[in-house]
Amino acid sequence: MRFQNLQDWLRWQESLHPRAIDPGLERVSRVARRLGLDRPSGLTLTIAGTNGKGSSVAYADSILRSAGYRTGAYTSPHLLRYNERIRINGVESSDAQLLRAFHAIDQARGRITLSYFEFGTLAALYLFQEAPVDIQLLEVGLGGRLDAVNLVDADVALVSSIGLDHADWLGSDLETIGREKAGVFRADRPAVFAASAMPASIAEVAGARGARLCRAGEHYHWLRTADSRWEWRGPGRIVPELPLPGIAGEVQVANAAGVIAALEQLDLPRAIDDETIRQGLREARLGGRLQRLPGTVEWLLDVAHNADSARVLADWLLAYPPRGRRIGLIGLMRRKDPAAVLAPLYDCMDGWLLLDLQDPEAWSPETLAGLLPTGMVRGQGDGMELLRASEQSLGVGDQLVIFGSFRTVEQMLRARGARLPEPAADTGNDPGVASAGP
Repeated sequence: MRFQNLQDWLRWQESLHPRAIDPGLERVSRVARRLGLDRPSGLTLTIAGTNGKGSSVAYADSILRSAGYRTGAYTSPHLLRYNERIRINGVESSDAQLLRAFHAIDQARGRITLSYFEFGTLAALYLFQEAPVDIQLLEVGLGGRLDAVNLVDADVALVSSIGLDHADWLGSDLETIGREKAGVFRADRPAVFAASAMPASIAEVAGARGARLCRAGEHYHWLRTADSRWEWRGPGRIVPELPLPGIAGEVQVANAAGVIAALEQLDLPRAIDDETIRQGLREARLGGRLQRLPGTVEWLLDVAHNADSARVLADWLLAYPPRGRRIGLIGLMRRKDPAAVLAPLYDCMDGWLLLDLQDPEAWSPETLAGLLPTGMVRGQGDGMELLRASEQSLGVGDQLVIFGSFRTVEQMLRARGARLPEPAADTGNDPGVASAGP
Protein backbone atom coordinates (compact mmCIF):
# COMPACT_ATOMS: atom_id res chain seq x y z
CA MET A 1 0.00 0.00 0.00
CA ARG A 2 1.35 3.40 -1.01
CA PHE A 3 0.46 5.14 2.30
CA GLN A 4 -0.56 3.94 5.76
CA ASN A 5 -2.77 6.87 6.83
CA LEU A 6 -5.62 8.83 5.32
CA GLN A 7 -4.02 12.27 5.36
CA ASP A 8 -0.99 11.11 3.40
CA TRP A 9 -3.28 9.59 0.76
CA LEU A 10 -5.30 12.81 0.48
CA ARG A 11 -2.22 15.06 0.21
CA TRP A 12 -0.86 12.83 -2.54
CA GLN A 13 -4.17 12.85 -4.41
CA GLU A 14 -4.17 16.65 -4.46
CA SER A 15 -1.00 16.66 -6.58
CA LEU A 16 -1.40 13.47 -8.64
CA HIS A 17 -3.27 15.06 -11.56
CA PRO A 18 -1.94 18.29 -13.10
CA ARG A 19 -5.29 20.07 -12.77
CA ALA A 20 -7.42 20.17 -9.61
CA ILE A 21 -10.60 20.47 -11.70
CA ASP A 22 -10.53 18.63 -15.01
CA PRO A 23 -14.04 17.83 -16.26
CA GLY A 24 -14.30 14.73 -18.40
CA LEU A 25 -15.19 11.06 -18.01
CA GLU A 26 -12.59 9.27 -20.11
CA ARG A 27 -9.89 8.71 -17.46
CA VAL A 28 -12.14 8.00 -14.49
CA SER A 29 -14.39 5.71 -16.55
CA ARG A 30 -11.43 3.62 -17.66
CA VAL A 31 -10.40 3.00 -14.06
CA ALA A 32 -14.02 2.32 -13.06
CA ARG A 33 -14.33 -0.33 -15.77
CA ARG A 34 -11.13 -2.04 -14.61
CA LEU A 35 -12.65 -2.31 -11.12
CA GLY A 36 -16.14 -3.23 -12.34
CA LEU A 37 -17.64 -0.10 -10.77
CA ASP A 38 -19.43 1.31 -13.81
CA ARG A 39 -22.35 -1.15 -13.57
CA PRO A 40 -23.52 -1.32 -9.95
CA SER A 41 -25.70 -4.21 -8.84
CA GLY A 42 -28.08 -1.90 -6.96
CA LEU A 43 -30.04 1.16 -8.00
CA THR A 44 -28.53 4.63 -8.55
CA LEU A 45 -30.12 8.00 -7.81
CA THR A 46 -27.91 10.81 -9.13
CA ILE A 47 -28.54 14.32 -7.79
CA ALA A 48 -27.35 17.44 -9.59
CA GLY A 49 -28.21 21.13 -9.14
CA THR A 50 -26.81 24.47 -8.06
CA ASN A 51 -28.27 24.44 -4.55
CA GLY A 52 -30.13 21.78 -2.60
CA LYS A 53 -28.07 18.75 -3.64
CA GLY A 54 -26.79 17.88 -0.18
CA SER A 55 -30.22 18.33 1.38
CA SER A 56 -31.79 16.15 -1.30
CA VAL A 57 -29.28 13.37 -0.62
CA ALA A 58 -30.04 13.67 3.12
CA TYR A 59 -33.81 13.30 2.56
CA ALA A 60 -33.46 10.39 0.14
CA ASP A 61 -31.03 8.63 2.47
CA SER A 62 -33.22 9.11 5.54
CA ILE A 63 -36.44 7.99 3.81
CA LEU A 64 -34.85 4.94 2.19
CA ARG A 65 -33.19 3.83 5.43
CA SER A 66 -36.50 4.29 7.25
CA ALA A 67 -38.00 1.95 4.65
CA GLY A 68 -35.39 -0.69 5.43
CA TYR A 69 -33.14 -0.20 2.41
CA ARG A 70 -29.35 -0.33 2.71
CA THR A 71 -28.01 2.95 1.31
CA GLY A 72 -24.74 4.43 0.16
CA ALA A 73 -24.52 8.23 0.12
CA TYR A 74 -21.72 10.17 -1.58
CA THR A 75 -21.56 13.94 -1.05
CA SER A 76 -18.98 16.72 -1.25
CA PRO A 77 -17.30 18.74 0.03
CA HIS A 78 -16.96 17.82 3.71
CA LEU A 79 -17.03 20.08 6.76
CA LEU A 80 -14.48 18.61 9.16
CA ARG A 81 -13.65 15.06 8.08
CA TYR A 82 -13.10 13.55 4.65
CA ASN A 83 -14.96 10.48 5.97
CA GLU A 84 -18.21 12.50 5.88
CA ARG A 85 -18.24 12.22 2.08
CA ILE A 86 -18.98 8.49 1.98
CA ARG A 87 -21.66 7.01 4.23
CA ILE A 88 -23.07 3.49 4.25
CA ASN A 89 -26.45 3.14 5.93
CA GLY A 90 -25.95 6.50 7.62
CA VAL A 91 -22.48 5.66 9.00
CA GLU A 92 -19.40 7.58 7.85
CA SER A 93 -16.67 5.56 6.17
CA SER A 94 -13.77 4.59 8.41
CA ASP A 95 -10.13 5.38 7.67
CA ALA A 96 -9.51 1.66 7.13
CA GLN A 97 -12.28 1.44 4.53
CA LEU A 98 -10.98 4.48 2.66
CA LEU A 99 -7.40 3.20 2.68
CA ARG A 100 -8.56 -0.13 1.28
CA ALA A 101 -10.52 1.60 -1.49
CA PHE A 102 -7.69 4.01 -2.33
CA HIS A 103 -5.21 1.13 -2.59
CA ALA A 104 -7.47 -0.80 -4.96
CA ILE A 105 -7.93 2.29 -7.15
CA ASP A 106 -4.20 3.01 -7.15
CA GLN A 107 -3.46 -0.55 -8.24
CA ALA A 108 -6.08 -0.45 -11.01
CA ARG A 109 -5.26 2.95 -12.49
CA GLY A 110 -1.81 2.08 -13.86
CA ARG A 111 -0.43 5.27 -15.40
CA ILE A 112 -3.79 7.04 -15.47
CA THR A 113 -3.78 10.16 -13.29
CA LEU A 114 -6.89 11.01 -11.31
CA SER A 115 -8.01 14.19 -9.59
CA TYR A 116 -8.80 14.37 -5.89
CA PHE A 117 -12.54 14.30 -6.64
CA GLU A 118 -12.22 11.43 -9.12
CA PHE A 119 -10.34 9.35 -6.55
CA GLY A 120 -13.08 10.04 -4.00
CA THR A 121 -15.86 9.16 -6.44
CA LEU A 122 -14.26 5.84 -7.28
CA ALA A 123 -13.71 5.14 -3.57
CA ALA A 124 -17.41 5.70 -2.91
CA LEU A 125 -18.42 3.36 -5.73
CA TYR A 126 -15.90 0.77 -4.52
CA LEU A 127 -17.19 0.80 -0.94
CA PHE A 128 -20.83 0.78 -2.04
CA GLN A 129 -20.13 -2.29 -4.16
CA GLU A 130 -18.22 -3.94 -1.33
CA ALA A 131 -21.02 -3.34 1.23
CA PRO A 132 -23.14 -3.99 -0.89
CA VAL A 133 -25.89 -1.34 -0.88
CA ASP A 134 -29.40 -1.56 -2.30
CA ILE A 135 -29.25 1.97 -3.67
CA GLN A 136 -26.45 4.50 -4.06
CA LEU A 137 -27.11 8.24 -3.83
CA LEU A 138 -24.53 10.19 -5.83
CA GLU A 139 -24.20 13.95 -5.48
CA VAL A 140 -22.69 15.66 -8.51
CA GLY A 141 -19.65 17.72 -7.60
CA LEU A 142 -19.62 20.23 -10.47
CA GLY A 143 -22.09 20.49 -13.33
CA GLY A 144 -23.28 17.06 -14.38
CA ARG A 145 -22.46 16.07 -17.94
CA LEU A 146 -18.70 15.80 -17.35
CA ASP A 147 -18.72 15.17 -13.60
CA ALA A 148 -17.10 11.96 -12.37
CA VAL A 149 -20.33 10.58 -10.83
CA ASN A 150 -21.86 10.63 -14.32
CA LEU A 151 -19.81 7.59 -15.27
CA VAL A 152 -22.68 5.58 -13.73
CA ASP A 153 -26.01 5.48 -15.55
CA ALA A 154 -28.60 6.87 -13.14
CA ASP A 155 -31.81 4.88 -12.75
CA VAL A 156 -33.37 8.21 -11.76
CA ALA A 157 -31.72 11.62 -12.09
CA LEU A 158 -32.79 14.58 -9.95
CA VAL A 159 -31.88 18.22 -10.60
CA SER A 160 -32.65 20.21 -7.46
CA SER A 161 -32.27 23.76 -8.85
CA ILE A 162 -30.47 25.89 -11.43
CA GLY A 163 -28.67 29.10 -10.46
CA LEU A 164 -25.62 31.12 -11.39
CA ASP A 165 -22.48 29.55 -9.94
CA HIS A 166 -19.14 28.22 -11.22
CA ALA A 167 -19.47 30.41 -14.32
CA ASP A 168 -15.86 29.70 -15.36
CA TRP A 169 -16.72 26.02 -15.78
CA LEU A 170 -20.44 25.86 -16.49
CA GLY A 171 -21.30 29.09 -18.30
CA SER A 172 -22.66 32.49 -17.36
CA ASP A 173 -26.36 31.99 -18.13
CA LEU A 174 -29.03 29.67 -16.75
CA GLU A 175 -29.73 27.93 -20.05
CA THR A 176 -26.10 26.88 -20.49
CA ILE A 177 -25.83 25.80 -16.86
CA GLY A 178 -29.08 23.85 -17.13
CA ARG A 179 -27.78 22.03 -20.19
CA GLU A 180 -24.65 20.94 -18.30
CA LYS A 181 -26.56 19.75 -15.25
CA ALA A 182 -29.13 17.87 -17.34
CA GLY A 183 -26.23 15.84 -18.70
CA VAL A 184 -26.99 13.25 -15.98
CA PHE A 185 -30.28 12.32 -17.73
CA ARG A 186 -30.50 8.92 -19.41
CA ALA A 187 -32.63 7.55 -22.22
CA ASP A 188 -35.99 6.11 -21.20
CA ARG A 189 -35.29 6.80 -17.52
CA PRO A 190 -36.98 9.31 -15.21
CA ALA A 191 -35.50 12.79 -14.78
CA VAL A 192 -36.94 14.99 -12.02
CA PHE A 193 -36.64 18.78 -11.87
CA ALA A 194 -37.50 20.04 -8.38
CA ALA A 195 -37.45 23.86 -8.54
CA SER A 196 -40.26 26.15 -9.68
CA ALA A 197 -38.28 27.98 -12.39
CA MET A 198 -36.88 25.62 -15.04
CA PRO A 199 -34.62 26.70 -17.90
CA ALA A 200 -35.87 25.56 -21.30
CA SER A 201 -32.59 23.69 -21.78
CA ILE A 202 -33.65 21.11 -19.17
CA ALA A 203 -36.61 20.02 -21.30
CA GLU A 204 -34.49 20.23 -24.46
CA VAL A 205 -31.86 17.86 -23.10
CA ALA A 206 -34.52 15.50 -21.72
CA GLY A 207 -36.21 15.38 -25.12
CA ALA A 208 -32.96 14.90 -27.02
CA ARG A 209 -31.83 12.09 -24.74
CA GLY A 210 -35.24 10.44 -24.49
CA ALA A 211 -35.46 10.89 -20.71
CA ARG A 212 -38.90 10.98 -19.06
CA LEU A 213 -39.06 14.46 -17.51
CA CYS A 214 -41.02 14.90 -14.26
CA ARG A 215 -41.33 18.59 -13.38
CA ALA A 216 -42.44 20.32 -10.17
CA GLY A 217 -45.68 22.19 -10.71
CA GLU A 218 -46.60 20.13 -13.77
CA HIS A 219 -46.18 16.43 -13.02
CA TYR A 220 -46.23 16.68 -9.26
CA HIS A 221 -47.23 19.36 -6.76
CA TRP A 222 -46.78 20.26 -3.11
CA LEU A 223 -48.73 22.69 -0.97
CA ARG A 224 -48.57 23.96 2.56
CA THR A 225 -51.51 23.11 4.83
CA ALA A 226 -52.44 24.08 8.36
CA ASP A 227 -50.29 23.54 11.46
CA SER A 228 -46.94 23.71 9.66
CA ARG A 229 -47.78 20.70 7.54
CA TRP A 230 -47.72 20.09 3.81
CA GLU A 231 -48.77 17.47 1.32
CA TRP A 232 -47.32 15.97 -1.84
CA ARG A 233 -49.45 15.18 -4.87
CA GLY A 234 -48.34 13.13 -7.85
CA PRO A 235 -49.88 10.86 -10.48
CA GLY A 236 -52.07 8.38 -8.63
CA ARG A 237 -50.81 9.28 -5.15
CA ILE A 238 -51.28 11.90 -2.45
CA VAL A 239 -49.04 11.91 0.64
CA PRO A 240 -50.82 14.05 3.26
CA GLU A 241 -49.85 15.42 6.68
CA LEU A 242 -46.15 15.69 5.99
CA PRO A 243 -43.98 17.32 8.67
CA LEU A 244 -41.64 20.16 7.82
CA PRO A 245 -38.27 18.64 6.96
CA GLY A 246 -35.61 18.24 9.63
CA ILE A 247 -33.41 20.76 7.77
CA ALA A 248 -34.52 24.37 8.20
CA GLY A 249 -35.67 26.75 5.49
CA GLU A 250 -38.76 27.16 3.33
CA VAL A 251 -36.85 25.96 0.24
CA GLN A 252 -36.40 22.59 1.94
CA VAL A 253 -40.03 21.69 1.30
CA ALA A 254 -39.39 22.00 -2.45
CA ASN A 255 -36.21 19.93 -2.08
CA ALA A 256 -38.05 17.24 -0.11
CA ALA A 257 -40.91 17.21 -2.64
CA GLY A 258 -38.41 16.60 -5.45
CA VAL A 259 -36.95 13.68 -3.55
CA ILE A 260 -40.39 12.12 -3.03
CA ALA A 261 -41.00 12.47 -6.78
CA ALA A 262 -37.65 10.80 -7.52
CA LEU A 263 -38.31 7.92 -5.11
CA GLU A 264 -41.73 7.42 -6.68
CA GLN A 265 -39.94 6.87 -10.01
CA LEU A 266 -37.43 4.33 -8.68
CA ASP A 267 -38.14 0.68 -9.40
CA LEU A 268 -37.97 -0.34 -5.75
CA PRO A 269 -38.85 -3.92 -4.75
CA ARG A 270 -40.94 -2.61 -1.83
CA ALA A 271 -43.12 0.48 -1.90
CA ILE A 272 -42.46 3.27 0.60
CA ASP A 273 -45.59 4.04 2.60
CA ASP A 274 -46.72 7.47 3.80
CA GLU A 275 -45.63 7.06 7.40
CA THR A 276 -42.13 6.00 6.35
CA ILE A 277 -41.83 9.18 4.25
CA ARG A 278 -42.93 11.23 7.25
CA GLN A 279 -40.40 9.52 9.49
CA GLY A 280 -37.60 10.01 6.98
CA LEU A 281 -38.31 13.72 6.62
CA ARG A 282 -38.44 14.25 10.39
CA GLU A 283 -35.14 12.43 10.95
CA ALA A 284 -33.14 13.94 8.08
CA ARG A 285 -30.17 16.01 9.26
CA LEU A 286 -27.35 17.86 7.52
CA GLY A 287 -24.61 19.91 9.17
CA GLY A 288 -24.00 23.48 8.04
CA ARG A 289 -27.46 24.23 6.66
CA LEU A 290 -29.22 26.78 8.89
CA GLN A 291 -27.81 24.79 11.78
CA ARG A 292 -28.05 26.30 15.24
CA LEU A 293 -25.53 25.78 18.03
CA PRO A 294 -26.95 27.02 21.33
CA GLY A 295 -24.91 28.98 23.84
CA THR A 296 -24.69 32.36 25.49
CA VAL A 297 -24.24 33.57 21.93
CA GLU A 298 -26.09 31.36 19.49
CA TRP A 299 -24.18 30.29 16.40
CA LEU A 300 -26.02 29.80 13.11
CA LEU A 301 -23.99 27.84 10.57
CA ASP A 302 -24.81 27.94 6.87
CA VAL A 303 -22.67 27.13 3.84
CA ALA A 304 -24.46 29.70 1.64
CA HIS A 305 -21.90 30.76 -0.95
CA ASN A 306 -23.81 32.06 -3.98
CA ALA A 307 -26.60 34.56 -4.62
CA ASP A 308 -29.48 32.08 -4.47
CA SER A 309 -28.36 30.41 -1.24
CA ALA A 310 -27.68 33.84 0.30
CA ARG A 311 -31.28 34.84 -0.45
CA VAL A 312 -32.54 31.66 1.23
CA LEU A 313 -30.42 32.51 4.29
CA ALA A 314 -31.68 36.11 4.29
CA ASP A 315 -35.33 35.02 4.12
CA TRP A 316 -34.85 32.81 7.16
CA LEU A 317 -32.99 35.51 9.11
CA LEU A 318 -35.72 38.07 8.45
CA ALA A 319 -38.41 35.59 9.50
CA TYR A 320 -36.69 34.70 12.78
CA PRO A 321 -35.02 37.72 14.40
CA PRO A 322 -32.84 37.09 17.47
CA ARG A 323 -33.52 38.51 20.90
CA GLY A 324 -30.37 40.62 20.69
CA ARG A 325 -27.94 41.67 17.99
CA ARG A 326 -27.09 39.64 14.91
CA ILE A 327 -23.53 39.68 13.58
CA GLY A 328 -22.52 38.17 10.26
CA LEU A 329 -19.22 36.34 9.89
CA ILE A 330 -18.16 35.65 6.32
CA GLY A 331 -15.23 34.11 4.46
CA LEU A 332 -15.51 33.59 0.71
CA MET A 333 -13.48 32.04 -2.10
CA ARG A 334 -12.52 34.15 -5.12
CA ARG A 335 -14.52 32.01 -7.54
CA LYS A 336 -17.66 33.42 -5.90
CA ASP A 337 -19.17 36.86 -6.55
CA PRO A 338 -18.90 38.61 -3.16
CA ALA A 339 -21.27 41.46 -4.01
CA ALA A 340 -23.99 39.02 -5.10
CA VAL A 341 -23.59 36.98 -1.91
CA LEU A 342 -23.59 39.99 0.44
CA ALA A 343 -26.39 41.99 -1.19
CA PRO A 344 -29.38 40.03 0.21
CA LEU A 345 -27.89 40.14 3.72
CA TYR A 346 -27.14 43.85 4.23
CA ASP A 347 -30.40 44.47 6.10
CA CYS A 348 -30.10 41.33 8.22
CA MET A 349 -26.97 42.18 10.20
CA ASP A 350 -26.03 44.64 12.93
CA GLY A 351 -22.34 44.25 12.14
CA TRP A 352 -19.77 42.05 10.43
CA LEU A 353 -16.71 39.95 11.21
CA LEU A 354 -14.51 39.08 8.24
CA LEU A 355 -12.64 35.78 8.18
CA ASP A 356 -9.19 35.59 6.65
CA LEU A 357 -9.15 32.15 5.04
CA GLN A 358 -5.39 32.58 4.48
CA ASP A 359 -5.63 31.21 0.96
CA PRO A 360 -4.62 33.04 -2.25
CA GLU A 361 -7.84 31.68 -3.78
CA ALA A 362 -9.99 33.45 -1.15
CA TRP A 363 -11.19 37.06 -1.06
CA SER A 364 -9.26 39.13 1.45
CA PRO A 365 -11.08 40.70 4.41
CA GLU A 366 -10.10 44.09 2.99
CA THR A 367 -11.92 43.38 -0.28
CA LEU A 368 -15.03 42.20 1.55
CA ALA A 369 -14.91 45.26 3.84
CA GLY A 370 -15.03 47.50 0.76
CA LEU A 371 -18.41 46.00 -0.16
CA LEU A 372 -20.01 46.61 3.26
CA PRO A 373 -21.57 49.79 4.67
CA THR A 374 -19.13 52.11 6.41
CA GLY A 375 -18.67 51.42 10.11
CA MET A 376 -20.23 47.96 10.05
CA VAL A 377 -17.04 45.87 10.22
CA ARG A 378 -16.24 44.93 13.83
CA GLY A 379 -13.18 42.81 13.25
CA GLN A 380 -11.20 40.67 10.86
CA GLY A 381 -8.64 37.90 11.17
CA ASP A 382 -8.33 34.15 11.40
CA GLY A 383 -10.75 31.83 13.17
CA MET A 384 -9.25 32.18 16.65
CA GLU A 385 -9.11 35.98 16.38
CA LEU A 386 -12.74 36.19 15.34
CA LEU A 387 -13.76 33.75 18.05
CA ARG A 388 -12.13 36.03 20.66
CA ALA A 389 -13.70 39.11 19.07
CA SER A 390 -17.16 37.58 19.19
CA GLU A 391 -16.73 36.47 22.82
CA GLN A 392 -15.64 39.96 23.84
CA SER A 393 -18.34 41.92 22.00
CA LEU A 394 -21.42 39.67 22.03
CA GLY A 395 -23.62 38.59 24.91
CA VAL A 396 -26.80 36.85 25.95
CA GLY A 397 -29.43 36.79 23.20
CA ASP A 398 -27.00 37.75 20.42
CA GLN A 399 -26.50 35.59 17.35
CA LEU A 400 -23.41 34.95 15.20
CA VAL A 401 -24.25 33.96 11.61
CA ILE A 402 -21.31 32.08 10.06
CA PHE A 403 -21.53 31.57 6.30
CA GLY A 404 -19.82 31.97 2.94
CA SER A 405 -18.32 28.53 2.26
CA PHE A 406 -17.69 25.11 3.73
CA ARG A 407 -14.20 26.37 4.59
CA THR A 408 -15.64 29.21 6.67
CA VAL A 409 -17.88 26.93 8.71
CA GLU A 410 -15.02 24.46 9.13
CA GLN A 411 -12.53 27.05 10.39
CA MET A 412 -14.92 28.50 12.94
CA LEU A 413 -15.91 25.05 14.23
CA ARG A 414 -12.24 24.20 14.62
CA ALA A 415 -11.60 27.47 16.43
CA ARG A 416 -14.44 26.61 18.77
CA GLY A 417 -12.87 23.20 19.33
CA ALA A 418 -15.99 21.42 18.19
CA ARG A 419 -16.41 18.17 16.41
CA LEU A 420 -19.04 18.15 13.69
CA PRO A 421 -22.31 18.49 15.61
CA GLU A 422 -24.98 15.85 15.30
CA PRO A 423 -28.27 17.77 15.35
CA ALA A 424 -30.85 16.47 17.81
CA ALA A 425 -34.54 16.16 17.12
CA ASP A 426 -36.57 19.35 17.05
CA THR A 427 -37.03 20.59 20.60
CA GLY A 428 -39.56 23.30 20.12
CA ASN A 429 -37.47 25.84 18.25
CA ASP A 430 -38.60 27.59 15.10
CA PRO A 431 -40.40 25.27 12.64
CA GLY A 432 -38.05 23.07 10.71
CA VAL A 433 -35.00 23.97 12.83
CA ALA A 434 -32.96 21.40 14.66
CA SER A 435 -30.77 22.35 17.60
CA ALA A 436 -27.31 20.92 17.94
CA GLY A 437 -24.74 20.75 20.69
CA PRO A 438 -21.03 21.08 20.14
